Amino acid sequence: MNNLKIAGFLTFAVIIAIAGFMIFGQEKEVDFSTQIKPILNKNCISCHGGVKKSGGFSVLFEEEAFANTKSGHPAIIPGDPNGSEMIRRLTATDPEVRMPYERSPLSEEEIDLLKTWIKQGAKWGEHWAYDPVQAPETIDQKTSAGFAADNNPTSTNTIDFYVGKKLEEQELAFSKEEQPLKLLRRAALDITGLPPTSELVGQFSSKKITYEQAVDQMLASSTFGEKWATWWLDLARYADTKGYERDVSRTMWPYRDYVIRAFNDDKPFDEFTIEQLAGDLLPNPTEEQLAATAFHRNTMNNDEGGTNDEEFRVAAVLDRVGTTYEVWQSTTMACVQCHSHPYDPIRHEEFYQSAAFFNNSRDEDTHDEEPRLRFYSPEEKTEIESVLTWVKENESEKAAVERKNFMTFLEPKYPSHNAVDFNNAELIDTKWLGIQANGSAYLRKVDTRGSDQMLMYYGSGLDGSKMTIRKGGPEGEVLAEFPINKTKGDIIRAIPIKPTSGHVDLYLEVKNSGVKSDQNAAKFVWFAFVPSLAGKDKPGFKDVQSSWETALNFRGTKLPILIENPSYMARETRVFERGNWMTLGEKVNPEIPKTLNNWNSEWPANRLGFAYWLTDKQNPLTSRTLVNRVWDQLFGRGIVSSLEDMGTQSDPPSHPELLDYLAWKTMNDYDWSMKSLIREIVTSATYKQSSAISSELYQKDPQNKWYARGPRFRLSAEQVRDQALAVAGLLSDKMYGPGVKPHQPEGIWETVYNGDSWNESKGEDAHRRGIYTFLKRTSPYPSFISFDAASREVCLSRRIVTNTPLQALVTLNDPVYLEAAYYLAEDMIKQDASKPEKGIAYGYQKLVLNPISEMKLKTLSTLYDGALAEYKSKPESLQAFFTIKDKSTNPEQAAMSVVANALLNMDEFLTKP
Repeated sequence: MNNLKIAGFLTFAVIIAIAGFMIFGQEKEVDFSTQIKPILNKNCISCHGGVKKSGGFSVLFEEEAFANTKSGHPAIIPGDPNGSEMIRRLTATDPEVRMPYERSPLSEEEIDLLKTWIKQGAKWGEHWAYDPVQAPETIDQKTSAGFAADNNPTSTNTIDFYVGKKLEEQELAFSKEEQPLKLLRRAALDITGLPPTSELVGQFSSKKITYEQAVDQMLASSTFGEKWATWWLDLARYADTKGYERDVSRTMWPYRDYVIRAFNDDKPFDEFTIEQLAGDLLPNPTEEQLAATAFHRNTMNNDEGGTNDEEFRVAAVLDRVGTTYEVWQSTTMACVQCHSHPYDPIRHEEFYQSAAFFNNSRDEDTHDEEPRLRFYSPEEKTEIESVLTWVKENESEKAAVERKNFMTFLEPKYPSHNAVDFNNAELIDTKWLGIQANGSAYLRKVDTRGSDQMLMYYGSGLDGSKMTIRKGGPEGEVLAEFPINKTKGDIIRAIPIKPTSGHVDLYLEVKNSGVKSDQNAAKFVWFAFVPSLAGKDKPGFKDVQSSWETALNFRGTKLPILIENPSYMARETRVFERGNWMTLGEKVNPEIPKTLNNWNSEWPANRLGFAYWLTDKQNPLTSRTLVNRVWDQLFGRGIVSSLEDMGTQSDPPSHPELLDYLAWKTMNDYDWSMKSLIREIVTSATYKQSSAISSELYQKDPQNKWYARGPRFRLSAEQVRDQALAVAGLLSDKMYGPGVKPHQPEGIWETVYNGDSWNESKGEDAHRRGIYTFLKRTSPYPSFISFDAASREVCLSRRIVTNTPLQALVTLNDPVYLEAAYYLAEDMIKQDASKPEKGIAYGYQKLVLNPISEMKLKTLSTLYDGALAEYKSKPESLQAFFTIKDKSTNPEQAAMSVVANALLNMDEFLTKP
């Protein structure tokens, strides 16, 4: 009996042991995204991926990884690592067989990990960034270990909970909170791009307002939009010139002003996105929504003679695809133009399916950059409204909408570079159609929409020509016949034409028997078919007709925008074989990459639907991308440090839970409010930490990846200049309008082909914020380039931060900074002209909001004394350095200006505290 009990006990013990092993000794499941994919990307995918598929084997897509290779068998057999050819090749001893070929073998740990993965079924997982953002778990205990260090009071900000958890894992702790005024200056530079105003400093210092209230004031300031718009314009590749070799000026500033207003109004980011990508496709778009679409007209335009307009139109479309995915998806889609993505699961044809959304816009690579939004004055808008009222009463609502669109952005029309089959005709400078005195050309597949009138934009230097437009060819039906005489420049002229239906070929012929030379009889820019106004026999028609003609010949501000082709002018999109626009493959329709969120069938298959897809809450990348970019602006480093890429080759997020928490909250709790997102970050204990760093902390976290200290990095190019002007009392608060041209050295602009010149702005325009400085792509403002600003040919996700001698040369010698030093010195002297030390201490405090130390005061006083002695002994030297217009300079003013110049060059002034 006892033996039976013992046997039973042993059996029970064995069962318990086996169960315990199954529960506690079970192999941990290998995660494909974080453990396997990095190994494949690093070692395998260059030969077995989107570009090359050696042996018929690819590890880029799941279905390809498990498909039969050229051997007739799959290289990966789930559940059977020993039977998988992939493992056999990785462990082979023969160098001609072992993989990776002619490269270092994988480590034993990597091979073991791959074996375990295959043994567990070779489960193929999604990359973390492609999973939809999930609601964060509720955090009940915000005072858990690691959340708040002894020297940091417990925070109620969830950001600090996630950062605190990571600090604990790294055996780090929060730094103490930054000194109040230094913290205020940090927040002001981040929120407004400028030092805090003296009024704000006074309110904060006297404790009339809290730090959070100061933040709210700065978020409500109009300077907020100017600071954050500068960041966005890098992404939008905004510039005041067209780029390429000629790089002539263009009017793009109304788009810049739209961005500033959008940020100041805290326009929800989803609306901000939709308006820029497809504002023209919204119901009854406003002037603001149309202006927003200039985001994608910031692409460069090549109007150099001899270029192919279609080639550069296509280049702009491809740029729009790559830019859109980089800006909103942190995805390197440009890689897919020539082949499937080398690392991410995006196929070659999917690039062109995305391009199909952008390929149907009216804009082309033309000299005049049409279509352009016309900014009419209030009086002109009243005139236009009278025309529309007339059309509604005498025609229809639909006709009024079509006429309004034409007066707003002059579309649809046919550019003359569409002309073909020339006889004594040409494309002048590859831009405009020129027909000689006895020449002809064709406009093919034109739909006149049954119009009884053709509008023709042209110019002529000859009298006595006759133009005939025929249907089909030289023997076809005459649709219009009219004289052409010399014009004063280019004009828009209405020509009666016989109505036709459907697509027709128009044969354009010009005759002038009195001219025998090969001189062009006329230059044609475009043709449009707009019906004549109805109601000719009614009272008031003459005034309405005059208002219509005045609107047509508008000469005011015009902004290049996106407008969709009507259905009868729609383009088809084809895959470019190997990315070559001249080698066309299969036709594709607008579609989105299958690896991302699904398409809603209710969305239109155009740019508007694409914008809805981007801003859908199921899109895994848009909110993460926004949060990551904003975080980078505030901390100098993204939660995912590779801002432009969240694909499988990106750096992993340092705080994945924090990233998703902020992404979810931005979409759902904040309704895409950027100001709310920024406020949450800058009021966190993480942000408010001191930026002081010990040698021990530097050794543990040199890049501040874990945020055990506050952010500290050099200010942007625009901020360096704006701050100097601000503390000197010179900065203008004037907003909006055309770009200005402050002082720059002589000879920087050596323009060719055109008469553009850098005419230095006068008055307050010389002291406006950097965002308003005219930006020429081939010759950017030199002091900005010295401080790493972008030249804006392409989208830029992150500016590099360098430290070069050129930067010191700028701030020490550029007249902008010398002038700022002069006026700052004036303010310093006013404190007590008899006691320079008092002025020096005041200037230092004004610049960095921190009392000066005895050592620094002594050093700067010595500098003052030496300069004063120099200027007194050599009076002629007063005019050699600080020469300010309408200002007389004495030795004391000059010496204090030298000190002020040194203060403006301090590292603590040029660096965010």
